[in-house]
Parts: sequence; C-alpha cells; structure tokens
Amino acid sequence: MMRTADLHLHTCFSDGTYTPEELVEEAIRNDLSCIAIADHDTVEAIEPALVAVKSRGLEIISAIELTADYGGSEIHILGYLLDHKNKFLQERLSCFKLDRAERVEKIISKLRDSGVILEAEDVFNFSQVGTVGRLHIAQAMVRRGIVNSTQEAFQRYIGDKSPAYISGFRSSPQEAIALIRKTGGISVLAHPYTLSRDEVLTQLVEWGLQGLEAYYPEHSQSQVNFYLRYAQEHNLIVTGGSDCHGNAKPAARIGTFRIPYALVEKLKESKRLSNGE
Repeated sequence: MMRTADLHLHTCFSDGTYTPEELVEEAIRNDLSCIAIADHDTVEAIEPALVAVKSRGLEIISAIELTADYGGSEIHILGYLLDHKNKFLQERLSCFKLDRAERVEKIISKLRDSGVILEAEDVFNFSQVGTVGRLHIAQAMVRRGIVNSTQEAFQRYIGDKSPAYISGFRSSPQEAIALIRKTGGISVLAHPYTLSRDEVLTQLVEWGLQGLEAYYPEHSQSQVNFYLRYAQEHNLIVTGGSDCHGNAKPAARIGTFRIPYALVEKLKESKRLSNGE
C-alpha cells in the first residue's frame, strides 16, 4: 500500500474538536503514514500526540499555522519541522495568545454594535485550552441560537468581509516567515486560493516563503495545476492536507484527503538543505 500523509490537521488546542489522542486514533484508523498537527498559533498539542503515538507506526511531524495580517486581511503561514520547544517560539506564541483573546473581545463589541448580544464567556467556554479564534465565536453563536450554523455566522457576521470582522493580528507575514525560519522550520503558504490578490504570492516569496499548500480540498484542479507550476518555477516545495477540524468542519474529515509520502520526504530534504546539512 502506498504511504500517504495529511499535513494540515487541527485539535482542540486551537479550533478543532479532536484531542491530540483522538486525532492520532483517527489517523491510524484511516491508514495514514504521517500527519502534521498545525494548530493556529500554538504547538501545545504536539507533545500529547507524540506520547499517544509511541510504537503505533504513525509518524508525526511538528507544525503550526501562524496567522498574519496583510493589509487588513488574514494570511496563514504553515511552519513544518520547526523546533516546537524553542524558547523564543514559546514566548512569541504567548503574545499571540493574548492578541487572539483581545481580538475576540473586539469582535464581540462589534457584534453588539450590530445588535447581536454575545458574552466573551460564551466564546472562551469553547476554547478551554490553547488558542481562541473565530470558529469559537461561531460555535457560541450557534449555541445561543443567533445563527443556525457556523457557516452562517461567518457569512453574515464574522467572515473576512462581514460587518463584525476585525483582523486584530499584529504579526506580519514577514515576521511569521522569519519566526519559522529562526526555529528551524520550513514556511509554507496555507490554502493559497484565499489570497485576495495574486501579486501577494510574489511578495511572500520575496520575503522568504519556501512552499505552497497546493493540494487542498477547496482547490479546483486548475488551481492545483497553477500552484504546482508556480512552485516549480520559483523552486518552492509542495504540501497538502485536509485542514480537518473534526466536528467543527464536518466536510473536511481526516482520511478524505491525503498526499503521497514522497512530498514529506521532499519537505525533510528542504529542511536539510535550508540548514546546510
């Protein structure tokens, strides 16, 4: 059987619903050879997952999904094979965690201005560990009966172009890429189809971006082909993953989207070359 991987998974330490242990079980059940836990602005799930996977035959590579602001829009940069115990990384992530909490407060205030009453406690109840994000706000809105689904919450209220959207992230893409490099990792643009303008991609490459998540469930085949060509032309590595959030995004289940393990090997080779090994 061909070895396969899923390099974009989330746990309850950010906005997924699986614990690290549950995610490991799901990965094994779906015959994956390798996974990357890429939680938003936190690496807290990696160690519990490594403990759970011992002697189970599943490979876990360290990862993160950093959120950056570019002209008022969010850009997500994946970091692979970084040192998740690095002290400087831990200090920066502590700051990001505070930024996220402040952002929730600001979005709730903006919702209130629109006549939507939601308490911060409602949101933080959904993020008892790790980082808090918009999906937690959406889940709280569903529980309160404000909307019927998390999708509706994003479309009507908190999506990127919706009335209560606030970026609130103080980190730039340059800083995210530099942080990943400083901690020994490889920087990859997550779900590039979400970029507002094509020229942003050129700017990210100039800032040191090393790869593209070309394989992604919401990419059309023409988009996949474009990103594969772009990666080849600019000497970028290629990755992919399901972006599974467990029950929070039922359509993106672990096991429904996978990439060849050969891409993991290329990722490791890129790290060796980047570190001059």
